[in-house]
Amino acid sequence: SATVQGTHSRIQFTPDLLPSDVTGVTIYEPTKQAFEFHPGPIFATIVLADEINRASPKTQSALLEVMEEGRVTIDGKPHSVGEPFMVIATQNPIEQAGTYRLPEAQLDRFLMKASVGYPDHEATIAVLADAKTRDRAKTLSPLIASNVIVEMSKLADEVHVDPAILGYVSRIAEESRRHPSLKLGLSVRGCLAYVRCAKTWAASQGRTHVIPDDIKLLAEPVLSHRLLLGAEAQFAGTTVEAVIDQILGDIAPPAERAS
Repeated sequence: SATVQGTHSRIQFTPDLLPSDVTGVTIYEPTKQAFEFHPGPIFATIVLADEINRASPKTQSALLEVMEEGRVTIDGKPHSVGEPFMVIATQNPIEQAGTYRLPEAQLDRFLMKASVGYPDHEATIAVLADAKTRDRAKTLSPLIASNVIVEMSKLADEVHVDPAILGYVSRIAEESRRHPSLKLGLSVRGCLAYVRCAKTWAASQGRTHVIPDDIKLLAEPVLSHRLLLGAEAQFAGTTVEAVIDQILGDIAPPAERAS
């Protein structure tokens, strides 16, 4: 976040965190004889929701509106968070004590999921050798302005998606909904996110159109947190990643067309 010009905030999610601690609150100001809105940490260019699954479901739900519509409604009044607006959340996939599972509606609002995992041998050595620099972010300078990110997003929206590619995404979604190992398949919101990611990736590769390989490449990071395994599949040791590979293997991609 330090490389992006704008405001940044980190919210440490805990069991006692309240929704108003995230979104803000309206307080009566005696000197002004009026109620005044005090924005919470969600009003930032980049928001880090650290250990999001440690907060109660009620507090987690405070992110639903802002992640979907880019605004929060307090006492019936909408407050826009502005553009660009990005939420990055972390959670420990191993530790379960004192955590609350994120609801499906919340998971669906996250564009992608990435597993950090452990660093490799060389990376571990580099971390150990540089252990004295605990807060490297303070040494970084912004490399990109906020308005540039907005313009880049608009350019990505102009990337062409052939109807055959849209049909490919739709077939993947339909197959996920009837797959015997899944109790929850890909939603329409998930399909929109899938296409959006493909367009952004194509633009980053210097292309003006999406190709089938883009859809395949992005399947796991876009779908893995949106598809939920059934109880039998979990008991059998099936993974979401394996199901995604099976779905992609069962559906023939469209022929690539010149654009």
